Amino acid sequence: MGRHRQFDVEKALDAALCVFWRKGYEGASYTDLTEATGVERPALYAAFGNKEALFRKALDRYQERYLDYFPEAMNLPTAREVATKIFCAAIHLNTAFPENTGCLMINGAQAGSDEAEPVRQALIDARAEGEAMLRERFVQARKDGDLPETSNPEALATFVMAVLHGMAMQAKAGFSRETLLAVAEQALAVFPPAPPAG
Repeated sequence: MGRHRQFDVEKALDAALCVFWRKGYEGASYTDLTEATGVERPALYAAFGNKEALFRKALDRYQERYLDYFPEAMNLPTAREVATKIFCAAIHLNTAFPENTGCLMINGAQAGSDEAEPVRQALIDARAEGEAMLRERFVQARKDGDLPETSNPEALATFVMAVLHGMAMQAKAGFSRETLLAVAEQALAVFPPAPPAG
């Protein structure tokens, strides 16, 4: 009787994450996943379930390992520092890995088949959580007097996220870190200034 092949589940998950990051959910074939992980399809199924379940585990890993800067930024003293930290950290993430440019959450959510709709919706929901976190932080900044009374925290959070998403797409298209830093600088130039003290 044959023995099941043993493999490191954590390493396999990391390898699958890189495939999804590079190719998106639908672009990643089972051949890509089995070649990257070094694990045959039946064993991959046994360990993770189907492709969607594997993607969801990879997404969780991505958020824990690579997006920790986002909640950390919420603790910075000013709204501008929050936005600056998020932009700079995202640019680093989007350009630090030549094999995996851009953002898994953007790369994975491009238009796809009806069968991939649950995955696309999961990615939309994950990004919406980040935007909600940012919106709440900007609401607090307005209450604290760090943003003008006339500022719109919801629109500001949406603006920051739109810039982030655009930069992720540009990174995937090969734009340089310097170009993305210039984009962030331009976005920060229109960020509402803190009201004068007094």
